Formats: sequence, C-alpha cells, structure tokens
Amino acid sequence: MNEPTMKAMQAEVDAYIGQFKEGYFSPLAMLARMSEEVGELAREVNHYYGEKPKKSDEKEREMEEELGDLLFVLICFANSLDIDMTESFTSVMHKFNHRDRNRWTSIYEGEEHNNG
Repeated sequence: MNEPTMKAMQAEVDAYIGQFKEGYFSPLAMLARMSEEVGELAREVNHYYGEKPKKSDEKEREMEEELGDLLFVLICFANSLDIDMTESFTSVMHKFNHRDRNRWTSIYEGEEHNNG
C-alpha cells in the first residue's frame, strides 16, 4: 500500500471541496476553523497529559482524529491560497537544517551529521 504524498493529499482535498458550490472558505474563516481545530486538539492533549480528565458523558476522541481534522483544514487553507505544501515543507526544513543547525544539543555529539 502506497502512502499518499502531500501533493496527492492536496489533490484529494481539492477534489472533495470541488464538488460543492460553496468551495473553500475565505482565508479568515479558514484561520478561524483552524484555530477551532487546534483548540479541540489542545482539549484532547489536556485530557491525556494534563490535569483535566474527561467527564463521564464526554465522547472518547483520539488525538489522531484531531490531528487529522487539523491537517484537513490546513490543506484546505493551503489549497485556497494556491500554496504547494510540498514546496512549503521543503523550504521550512531547509531553514531549520541551516539556520537552526546548532540551536539544540545533537544526539550525534562528536560525529559529523548532516540533515540537509
């Protein structure tokens, strides 16, 4: 089974959204929706790792589901702005591998290790 590339995920989301007259939300609405999804993820993290247990009548939701919801909205946001997430990811990893190369303590202390 081949795992989808980011390009394929963006195309799949675009095909899904493209079947509806409303299309993508505006950038501001998309950002609000993304903030909502981050809040839902934060709530789950707090239930699992924080001091706030779930109420007995609360539905069990997994962090994987919340991360999936967030990824979907992020892809919608990128698509609505015609942003190629593969290019964005490549660019940000280049930045972290160069700008922040010596920012953290390497687990490869004493060895030459190149991340990009």
